[in-house]
Amino acid sequence: MLGLSPELIVARIIAALIGMTIHEFAHNYVGYKMGDPTPRDQGRLTLNPLVHINLLGFLMFVLVGFGPLGSAPISPYRMRADNRRWRWLAAVAAGPVSNLLVAIVVAIIYNLLPVSVLRVGSVAIVLQTLVIFNVLLFVFNLLPLFPLDGWQVAYTLLPPDLARWWERNQMNTYYVFFGLIFLSFVGSRVGIPDILGIVIGQPVRFIVQLLFGL
Repeated sequence: MLGLSPELIVARIIAALIGMTIHEFAHNYVGYKMGDPTPRDQGRLTLNPLVHINLLGFLMFVLVGFGPLGSAPISPYRMRADNRRWRWLAAVAAGPVSNLLVAIVVAIIYNLLPVSVLRVGSVAIVLQTLVIFNVLLFVFNLLPLFPLDGWQVAYTLLPPDLARWWERNQMNTYYVFFGLIFLSFVGSRVGIPDILGIVIGQPVRFIVQLLFGL
């Protein structure tokens, strides 16, 4: 975060805490509703960020811009057996979808607030960062790469034969994921484009511009 203003640093921390908390709460809440008692038993049905946060991952995010912010202890095998596939899909998709909903709500508030209010302190910066970060979480987590939610979404939606092939290649997508992250940090130094930034950046910009009515 070198070179960022104190206001933007604080806005990013606030956005990360809110986005992460709602994302993990959504996973846990829907997972519980789908029949997995673990979120209830572990006290995860709360919006307290201290319950969901991965402290090391959060510190990594603050320092370098990337890190596992939280986790949800849900499993399809603890859900009710009827329609287990779709129950799992609902619980997995709940995280990214919740971030998109947060972005929409905050963007509506931002667009409705008078300019005089937006100019007070860091109100505009915090609201803008909340929208951008939650859209980023929505897009990023839908990438079909393990261990992101998008890998599970793809696995659940694929027909059985392709799903088995997808499962066998789980670790390959994991290596691709971390390879892309590595390139996003060092690629520019060796003349290799930031593929991950390109893949994520374009849909994020489109959604953010749509929400802000640009």
